[in-house]
Amino acid sequence: MQDGLHLPTALVVTAVFLVLMGVLWVRRRRLSRGFLSEEDRITYETLRSGSQAARHLREGLNESNAAKAARHLRLMLGGSALAFCDTQDLLVWSGHGDHHKDQAIGHAREVLAHGDVVVLRRGDLPCDRPECDVRAGVVAPLVVEDRVIGTLAAYSDRPSAGLARATEQVATWVSGQLELGELDRERTRAMEAELRSLRAQISPHFIYNSLGAIASFVRTDPDRARELLLEFADFTRYALRRGGAFTTLADELRNVERYLVLEQARFGDRLQVSLLVAPEVLPVTVPYLALQPLVENAVRHGLADKVGTGTVVITATDHGDQAEIAVEDDGAGSDPEVVRRALDGDTGLDHDDRDGGSVGLANVDARLRQIYGDDHGLVVETAEGLGTKVSFRVPKYAPGVHVHP
Repeated sequence: MQDGLHLPTALVVTAVFLVLMGVLWVRRRRLSRGFLSEEDRITYETLRSGSQAARHLREGLNESNAAKAARHLRLMLGGSALAFCDTQDLLVWSGHGDHHKDQAIGHAREVLAHGDVVVLRRGDLPCDRPECDVRAGVVAPLVVEDRVIGTLAAYSDRPSAGLARATEQVATWVSGQLELGELDRERTRAMEAELRSLRAQISPHFIYNSLGAIASFVRTDPDRARELLLEFADFTRYALRRGGAFTTLADELRNVERYLVLEQARFGDRLQVSLLVAPEVLPVTVPYLALQPLVENAVRHGLADKVGTGTVVITATDHGDQAEIAVEDDGAGSDPEVVRRALDGDTGLDHDDRDGGSVGLANVDARLRQIYGDDHGLVVETAEGLGTKVSFRVPKYAPGVHVHP
């Protein structure tokens, strides 16, 4: 998914530059002097119109979004009218000469069929109104993932090579915005699928062992059994919730504490836990279920087979504009190559490696990279017999990353 973002981003940057070059001449005559120069004002107005249109285009090509974006795009191009069509019909006509709007889908069909820009002349726009200023036009394709999904048409009072170039470049920019919006939606769907997968991977062994530990206290210590049952209910309620993709670090730590209480009921004094958390990072937003799989991996693969006492240390520290979260154990450790293959999604691992912990690590790593970029994946430090430390960093503030109320 990350690799897929580079091409549209570069496309958008290039297209914006070309749009500016192509439309400045259209706007120069219409704006009074201001700012540092007329060119500065034109640049500002064009970028502002593009930014406002982009917000609607990212939401997809439909009648509502096209109508909102068309007003801003028409200001960029400066023609008499502008029209959006999808593959079936006209979505919106914005500007003068709306008596021509029934002709718009006919103008779009050739472009939809062949994907080439079409220049319209007076004969293509029959009209018996002398005052009409829709006498020429340019229809350009909107392309997403190599598919023509619609058209953008700009109309004016006379043919113009400049308007033709500008319309083509604006259509390329619009296509880039639509593609970025589709990538955002794909990323959201992928994250939702990852979360469903992670919920399904919550270790059955943990559930059975927790219920077994609770049952063992029913006769000997009923109050303890009741407390553990409430912890188990709260843990499963959080782990199986149907909420947003993000939560606060405080909520993640609270659920990890529930998990560890249940594990300590099973391991007793063999499991020691230490939490070192900077209070200022507790409100930081993190991906939902980003921490619990790391702790489960530490307990299950680090301590379960260890003779004697094992320790899990959870730290959360402040690093300026980022927070670092780490889970460290003094257990058996792992072969670094096996861990690397697990994070890479190697399906050739033994079943014991793929069940639970390793899959959970790969899931968390993939989601971190999808959300924040490759620089924010898991960092695993381990060696056989020397324990394991798993850490990651998240920005304190990131676009689109917030907890839904």
